[in-house]
Order: sequence, then C-alpha cells, then structure tokens
Amino acid sequence: MHGKARILILIGGHLWTSPRSQKEAEALAAAGYDVTINGVWFDQSGAERDSKLLAGKAWAYRPILDLRADTPSSRFCNLAVRARRRIDSKLCSGLGARFPAALGYGAQQFRKAALRHSADLTIVHSEPNLWVGSELLDRGRRVGVDFEDWFSEDLRGDEPQSEAMRWLQELEGRLARECSYSITTSRALSGALAARYSAPLPAVVYNVFPFAEASSIDRTFHDRKNLGIPSVHWFSQTIGPGRGLEMFFAATRGITEAFEVHLRGKMALGYADSFNRLIPDQIRERVFIHDTVPNAALLSRISEHDIGLALETSTRASRNLSITNKVFQYLQGGLAILATRTEGQAEVFAQEPDVGLLIQNNDVAALTNALSMYLTDRKRLQAAQLASVRAAERTFCWEQQRSAIIRCAERALAA
Repeated sequence: MHGKARILILIGGHLWTSPRSQKEAEALAAAGYDVTINGVWFDQSGAERDSKLLAGKAWAYRPILDLRADTPSSRFCNLAVRARRRIDSKLCSGLGARFPAALGYGAQQFRKAALRHSADLTIVHSEPNLWVGSELLDRGRRVGVDFEDWFSEDLRGDEPQSEAMRWLQELEGRLARECSYSITTSRALSGALAARYSAPLPAVVYNVFPFAEASSIDRTFHDRKNLGIPSVHWFSQTIGPGRGLEMFFAATRGITEAFEVHLRGKMALGYADSFNRLIPDQIRERVFIHDTVPNAALLSRISEHDIGLALETSTRASRNLSITNKVFQYLQGGLAILATRTEGQAEVFAQEPDVGLLIQNNDVAALTNALSMYLTDRKRLQAAQLASVRAAERTFCWEQQRSAIIRCAERALAA
C-alpha cells in the first residue's frame, strides 16, 4: 500500500507544542501520503498559533476538542471534559477503576474521531492515545506509536504504584510489541523500552530540526542587553522546579566573570518567589525572563546567545533516556552546550564530542568550572560553537532523519 494511503497522527494538545508530529506529517506528506493530525485546542492564542503553522501545508490539522472559553458551547465543553477528567482520575486512584479520561483529556473523543477517520495507519503520540491505539488494535486496525517520552515513567512521580501508571505500562507494552510502526527519540530509550516490554527495538528518530531552517536566522538581537559580555540561554515551555535551574544558579555563585542569563518560558504558578530566591545578588540585574515565541522565531532568538543549558536530571527514566529538543536547537543555533550526563545527552556527545561539556548531575563545582572556562576562554567557546553548527549539519538534522520515518510507514502499510 502506498500513494494516497491515509495516515492519522494523534497528539494530546496544540499543534505548535508538538514539533515532532509536524515534522512527521511533513515527511509523510512529502512521500505521497494523505496525512491528518488530530489534537486539542486549550486556548485562543494556541489556536491562532496552530492556524498560522498550517499555512501552505500539504497535511491537515483538526482539533477534536475545542476547550477555548470564548463561546458558550466551548465553555460548556471545557467544563464537561475537565469534570470528567477529575472524576475519572479520582476513581482510578481511589478505586483502581480504569476510565480513559484518567489518562488525559479527550480519550473518548480521540477514539471516536479515529474510528470515523478509518485511516490506513494511525500513529499515537500521547498518554490518552495509547488507550486509543489499543482500542484500534482490538478492531484489527494498523497502529503506530511514537514514544516521544517514556510515558509511564514520566507519570511515576511520587506514585510508583498508581493504577494509572500500571495501566499505562500495560498499554505501552502492548503497543511496543504489536504496533507495525514503532519509533522513539534515542538509542538509550529504544533499548530500555525493548528490554522492559520484551519487544522489538523501536526505530530511533532523533527529535532534530531541518538544518535548512538555519538560513532563516535573522541575525538580530532582541534578548541581549550587553553584546560585550557572553550570554547564557535556557528555554522551556515552563520555568519551574526540577529543570536544572537550581543547579545552575548555585554554580553561578562561584563565577566572577560578567555574563548575562536569558531564560525563556512561562513561570510556573506559585514558583516566582522560589525562583527569585535562587538568583545570586551579584547577577540579579543580568538575569532576564522572556515570553515564549512562535516556532518560526525561536531559532533566531536562540542563536543570539553563546552558551545553551541542558541541565536535565537523571532521576526519572524518561528524562535520563530521552534527549530534549533544546539540545538539538542549541546545535542548530550554534551554541556551546553545557549538559548533564544523562544517558540520552551522553549519546549526543558520544557522536559529536566537541559541541560542549558534559557535567555530572548535581555537580555544582564542575558546572562552575565549565561555565567559567567558556566565559574566560573565548577561543574555546568559539570552537564549541562552530562544532555545534557542524554537528547540526552532518549528524543531527531532520534531513538525516526523515527517511527513517518513511521506511517505518512503508513497512507498516505493507504488513
């Protein structure tokens, strides 16, 4: 089966928050498939971003849930869906009952949309859609799974024996063993999933970006205030605890060189006071918080800076084994990288060792020394920056990865 075979991709939220599904859709549409992504609209600004992303695309995006609160019907839907989620989550945790809404928003709606779409291959990306994938397998449908994260391990938190986690593990195991299309984001995560679930190794498709996008960098400075001193950059959708910022600011207490710190993301609710207490007084005036920007502008803003921080922890398997988007975007933007030695990030450095420095998690002294070295040795900093650009061009770019997506789809549709 080829040509105009229909492929449906199920994500758990806004399109703009899922660059991996966008690249997957782009590759499959370019290969001749009829591709649709189903997701959720939570707010108006996100819906507007999604709509802009769709301009000129050869694939479609359709929200199966509209939870915006700007019309009476969407407000009612919002309240009903959120109430169902709360009730099902309580029943799952309290009674051990298994209701799909406990896994995430819109599980039943995703199932209904998938059955109605009748795709030749449905690829699931999020927790509630693991259940949808299992339901489709029961009906003899072709199903694919993209383990963007190790979902059950990401959920683990302080509830290692929760019913929701056990259910997710069962769903993960079934999809890992039975799906005709199975991919993930690193060799480390592929091996761990295969070992845990006695399943074939998922194909590895790094969560990288087209190197051609580097030509769109605008070479302007919107973030930085003083171009005469180096700039350190970190970004995420949320600025909150457990993302390595505690380690970073502790390390800066031992730095005497001048530098700027630029963080991009939305401050987590109730975290502002804790965050402010992290910042040493000697650098407080050179710490800047920026709002998120549209995907098309992000690379330009990243490339303004000199050093990128990827200080992930290794305490959760999902974080230890995966490779965050920021690592690949730092490479594409030409930043030297200071990264903790998770298995996923070590995988990048094993292939391209000159792009920065690896530091053991929670080794504040090592991070202080690494940061100080780059701040004082401009030649070494520039060498790492050039190595990042080369790594993005020859190894970690979508141009090198997209063929794996197409091969996986071809095998699944031929099965």
